Amino acid sequence: MLKKIPKILSPELVKILMEMGHGDEIVIADANFPCHSVSNNVIRADGVSGPDMLKAILELFPLDTYVDYSVCFMDVVKGDNIDPHIWKTYERVLNLSGEKYNITKLERFEFYERAKKSYAIIATGESAQYANIILKKGVVKQL
Repeated sequence: MLKKIPKILSPELVKILMEMGHGDEIVIADANFPCHSVSNNVIRADGVSGPDMLKAILELFPLDTYVDYSVCFMDVVKGDNIDPHIWKTYERVLNLSGEKYNITKLERFEFYERAKKSYAIIATGESAQYANIILKKGVVKQL
C-alpha cells in the first residue's frame, strides 16, 4: 500500500503511467470503445467512470504543455444529434489543476488510428457516448 495514490488506479495502471515518457499518449476509453481490437495494452477499469479516471490520473500525470493539444476528444459522428455533456465534465476536471490545456476533437476513425499508436488504453465503465479521451504525457517540472 502506498500513500497519495488514488485507490482507483490499479498497480498495473500506475506501472504503465510510470513507464510512459514525454510525448507518449494514453486513452481513457468509454465502455463502447473497441479497446482490445485497437491495442494489446489494455488496462481494465470497468467499474470506474471516465471523469473519475481522468481526475485520478491527473494526480500523478503531467500533461504536455509543449504541443498545440495535449488532450483529444473523439468528435461526434456527422449526423449524430448528440451534445456530449461529458466533455464539459472532463474540462472541469482538467481545470482543477490550475493549468490551461488546449483540447482538440478527432473524427472517429482518426481517433481510432491515434489510439492504435497510444502507449495503453484504459477500458472504463463510462456509459456516456463520446467519452473517449487521449492524454499526451508531459514532463514533471522541478520547483
